[in-house]
This record gives sequence, C-alpha cells and structure tokens, in this order.
Amino acid sequence: MTAAITAMITAVVGVLGTLFAPMLAQRLTARQRAEEVRLAGEQRKFEERRAHYTAMNRASRQFHTLLKDALHRIRDGVYMEQERAQLEEARLDHRDRYAEAQMIVPERILQASRDLNRVLANTDAAVKRLDRGLVLDGETVARTLENLGAASPFLDTMRELMREDLGVCD
Repeated sequence: MTAAITAMITAVVGVLGTLFAPMLAQRLTARQRAEEVRLAGEQRKFEERRAHYTAMNRASRQFHTLLKDALHRIRDGVYMEQERAQLEEARLDHRDRYAEAQMIVPERILQASRDLNRVLANTDAAVKRLDRGLVLDGETVARTLENLGAASPFLDTMRELMREDLGVCD
C-alpha cells in the first residue's frame, strides 16, 4: 500500500466519520429519551398504584372502624344521625375505592379485597337492620361484632399483598 492510498483511505474514513457522527449522536439521544420516557411511565404507574393502594387501605380501615363504632353505639343506645351519616360516607368511599381497584390491581390483591368487602358489606347490612329494629333470626350486636372480627385478617392480608406488590419488604 502506498502512502497515497493510505492517505485516501484515511480521508474517506474521516469524511464518513464526520458525516455519520451527527446521525449516531441523534440515534443515541433518541434511545436515551425513549428510555427516560419508559422509566417515567413505570414511575407514574407505580405512583398511581401506590396512591390507589393507600386510598383503598384507608377507606377499608375507616369503614371497618365506623362499623365497629356503630355497633357499640347501637348496643349502648346512642347511635345518632351524625354517626349514620359518617358511616354512609365511609361506605360510599370504600365502594368507590373498591370499584377503582377492580380495574387496576392484580388478581391476588383483588381477591383479598373481595374477601374483606364481603365481610364489611354483610356487617353494614346487619348494622342497618339492627338500627331499624328489623333483625334477622339470631342477629344481635354481639354476634355482628363477632362476625366483623373476621375482617381483621382480610385487612391484614390485603395490606401485606399491597406492600409486597409495591416492593416494600420488612
């Protein structure tokens, strides 16, 4: 190889490098942007899931607490309109969070929330019957409180599954 051929090859490589460098840089930038968009999307989905889990957990626990409080107040004869309104508001909030969860949460978490929802809904119906004096055979405040106790393990299971899904480990 002569010096002229070597110089020509070097010049061609230099020109090609100069021509292709902006295209390569643009391609690398596009890849980087695509990765940033993907990561931002994953982060947004995670934040949405965490927000839904937090709202669902809070609403379920609030509904559970107000059901227990209502039963104690019915037993003591001091269940008033204000408590009825609070319980109804908590029921509606729980219903809304449960409906949202049905659209976004994994099946194992949805099953845990279904189990919990069943206990809470049955207890809510019993509270309304007890409040109106339209009880079913054998339905008492004590028995309804006992039945509501079945919600605690479901609350715990649902919370544990949500934390696991979010990557929270103890």
